[in-house]
Amino acid sequence: MSDRPRAVAGRGDAAPPAEIVIGVDVGTTATKVTAFGVGSRWRHTVVREYPLLHPQDGWEIQQPEVILAAALGAIAESVSRGGASRVIAVSLSAAMHGLIGLDTDLRPLTPLLTWADSRATDIARRLRAEGLAAELHHRSGTPVHPMSPLTKLIWFAEHEPELSGRVRAWVGLKDWIVQALTGTQATELSSASGTGLLDLNTRSWSPETLAMVGVSAEQLPIILPTTAALGLTRAVAPRVGLPTATPVVLGAGDGPSGNLGTGALRPGVAGLSIGTSGAVRTVVPEPYVDPGGRLFCYALTDDAWTIGGAISNGGATQRWAGEVFGRPDSGADSSTDEQTLALAATVPAGSDGLLALPFLMAERAPLWDPTVAGAFLGVRSRHTRGHFVRAAVEGVALQLSVIVDELDAVHPIDSVRATGGVFRSDLWRTVLAGVLDRPIVVADGAEGSARGAAALGLIGIGRAASFDSALALLPGPDTGTDRLTNPDPALADTYRRVRADFPRLLSDLGRVAELFRPAAPVPARSG
Repeated sequence: MSDRPRAVAGRGDAAPPAEIVIGVDVGTTATKVTAFGVGSRWRHTVVREYPLLHPQDGWEIQQPEVILAAALGAIAESVSRGGASRVIAVSLSAAMHGLIGLDTDLRPLTPLLTWADSRATDIARRLRAEGLAAELHHRSGTPVHPMSPLTKLIWFAEHEPELSGRVRAWVGLKDWIVQALTGTQATELSSASGTGLLDLNTRSWSPETLAMVGVSAEQLPIILPTTAALGLTRAVAPRVGLPTATPVVLGAGDGPSGNLGTGALRPGVAGLSIGTSGAVRTVVPEPYVDPGGRLFCYALTDDAWTIGGAISNGGATQRWAGEVFGRPDSGADSSTDEQTLALAATVPAGSDGLLALPFLMAERAPLWDPTVAGAFLGVRSRHTRGHFVRAAVEGVALQLSVIVDELDAVHPIDSVRATGGVFRSDLWRTVLAGVLDRPIVVADGAEGSARGAAALGLIGIGRAASFDSALALLPGPDTGTDRLTNPDPALADTYRRVRADFPRLLSDLGRVAELFRPAAPVPARSG
């Protein structure tokens, strides 16, 4: 992934409007900053990309300073693209579950450990074996998994005690950006609810959990509402081209923001997003922790909560399959997404019996077992490159279908609003609609989380009183461009048969996970 800037042309009305609200979506591999015309269809998106680093097996890290520079650069360009428009607020969304240790000067002592970092796998397994996982999940809404800051903090205490002792503050990705923009060390309820350290009942850090992981509340940011507004500092304001004290609204995590931005807010509607990873969420009015332990519960606001499940292996799975099963002797363009998806589209539904369990990175929902490795099942000599790519797409959709089934048990899901670059592909849309056997509406634009952030920004500065009124001030650039895909009955019937066995296959693979774990290295003999 390159760190070069990439701009997406403005859309909708030709001229920038009088007022703009800026939604900042700090993601895993890119920051997307969208300027939204208030009460206008005008918008403009700027993208800054950066790498996800893998220094050791299971380590998935990033440099906080690199992400901050990307965010500031994208905000500055977004402001300049708005011309004479007045920016009334900057509002934030960010990837959840990251962890950074800061020194006494509040500078990074550690890299950003992203949600994908699985170094705390043994910690999570131990907490489950000790019978603590269910209690921690019920208290916080966050499943026990190496993604969570809770397990990462224990890992630092046990593996890096000297470094851990020098940490003045532990913060997440959003908190790091908030600190840089406003000079205030603060988090918000949504990001806090994804740490594993929150008490859902009190909406504050849990003393019992903090004592277990060995950190104090003074080492963590204060928790503010997702609509809280702070002011841009005098030091940062000129770097982004805005006046000092411009409101910076904290916003929510990227998943909850995505539900808001795509309008997936009413009971029975699920918000589904696929990027590098993927997730399905629905909104409920108060915290809910399912007894089976498969769903997370993260805040959007104090009285709107998202429940659902996230998978670690989303669009990246299809890209991996295209690269691995591409033709190496056909030139640099032989395995582009478009070409591999076109090839996969020639393969019948069900991939002629080939089934992918797409666990390339430590998986999250629905098993929450990061040790389970992926597999292709039913491989035969008739299977071609197209079969493997299509099976990868179908495997991701099947994973998401298990989460939708879990949400069905809470409130029946009748439709899905989807967002993500993969849905530019007809294959992704038809496969997902067929597997879920529900209509899929691909929400207009790729700014779901940024639009959700902008909506919270309007509420935070008092320009809107509700989600609906905020979204009404941020209309899409082209009315009626949401794309509806109804399930094809024949595809739905084929996938229904596969879905019937899929949960059992997941459980079976979990039981034989030991077969897929690397053997310990054999020490060399001396002499």
